[in-house]
Amino acid sequence: MKQLIRVGMLGIGNIGRGTWQALAMNHDRILESTGLDIEIVKILNRHPDKDRGIDIPKEKYTAEVGDILDNPEIDIVVELIGGIEPATEYMARALSNGKSVVTANKAAIAANGRYLVDLAQQNHVLIRCEAAVAGGIPILTSLTTALLSNSFSEVHGILNGTTNYILTQMTEYGNDYAQVLKEAQNKGFAEADPAADVEGYDAANKLSILMSIIFGAEVSPEDIPTRGITTIAREDIEYSLNAGYRIKLLASAKKGKKGLYANVEPVLIPAGHPLAAVSNEFNAVFVKGNAVDDLMFYGRGAGPLPTGSAVLGDIIGIARKLEKDSAYDIVPQLRYDSGVKFIGEGASKYYVRMTVTDRPGVLGRITTTFGQFGVSVEAVRQEAPYESGKERVAALIFRIFEVERPLLYYVLNKILNENIIKSIDNIMRIED
Repeated sequence: MKQLIRVGMLGIGNIGRGTWQALAMNHDRILESTGLDIEIVKILNRHPDKDRGIDIPKEKYTAEVGDILDNPEIDIVVELIGGIEPATEYMARALSNGKSVVTANKAAIAANGRYLVDLAQQNHVLIRCEAAVAGGIPILTSLTTALLSNSFSEVHGILNGTTNYILTQMTEYGNDYAQVLKEAQNKGFAEADPAADVEGYDAANKLSILMSIIFGAEVSPEDIPTRGITTIAREDIEYSLNAGYRIKLLASAKKGKKGLYANVEPVLIPAGHPLAAVSNEFNAVFVKGNAVDDLMFYGRGAGPLPTGSAVLGDIIGIARKLEKDSAYDIVPQLRYDSGVKFIGEGASKYYVRMTVTDRPGVLGRITTTFGQFGVSVEAVRQEAPYESGKERVAALIFRIFEVERPLLYYVLNKILNENIIKSIDNIMRIED
């Protein structure tokens, strides 16, 4: 016997359109395989005359959010308006009204996940956010179902398609960052204001959610050390290729004996690592479990249909529980109760590129200063000197053995302040 599940959707942008299309394409199959007749009955659309490129009956639209949040006939509210507010307020109101919530909003979940989970628990309803991390890749569902028997020690993700597209184009075609960014904007892969993507903030939001799912930890994205790709130059790409690495913006978290380490930043990873082959707008998440060992999830991290597919998957998951009258998490999917301590980014190997005046003794002075503070140099490479203004300069590239970043910064600033070098041009972590 089929059961009607009524859905109200807040927003009809790219993901909203993708969700509508995914349901239209697969409604009959879902009904046949689950017995669930899922219908989107109301859509918040404050600009109903705008051409959305999709045929939706006008009677589905409403300009009043209360027509969805306070409608007793609606079972599930799908929040797709983005941003922290008023999205959090709307989700909280839906949960308080006894409605389960599905969202693709990584910013709101990263900022207010505990608050929303607590509301869901108090009202015996569900909140799901698969589409908030890695688009169409079912990473959150997999971690909380099929892989629940594992204890995970680390996670690494390429979680932003814009930055991965830019780095891929720089690597494959030798183009400069500014040139590729403009191309990405023209193709719709990057926003007019790309800061959230290229500075790493989007990936930090997603990593915060992954750390809740995997480690039961509450770590604000604002506390995760985050660096973007804006300083990466052609010289860095060339060095990485020649040394057998690829540069990727990685969101990483590891569980050590003392607690959790995490960061978001460009990283040199070996060309043979599975993450190195993830190109253009694709995303991937690599996890290490104590039973399953190494596992990688790969797919489209954005786009209307892939992300809409993830939204629809959450709707179906909740609908199945509604059918059985069990729509309540005894232990919520998003957890903040492990007590594990977040202790920063830990030690790592580093790549350092600097510009120096081409004169005898400079390299010796730099390595001597490194040594005085216990920073060990694994290798150094000097590029061909070139004219800059009235003097000859050269690029020096160092591979630094494992060191805490604050110490590395201290020594580099000391070198810079003593006028040994002209500039420090880039610092990146190396993952071997």
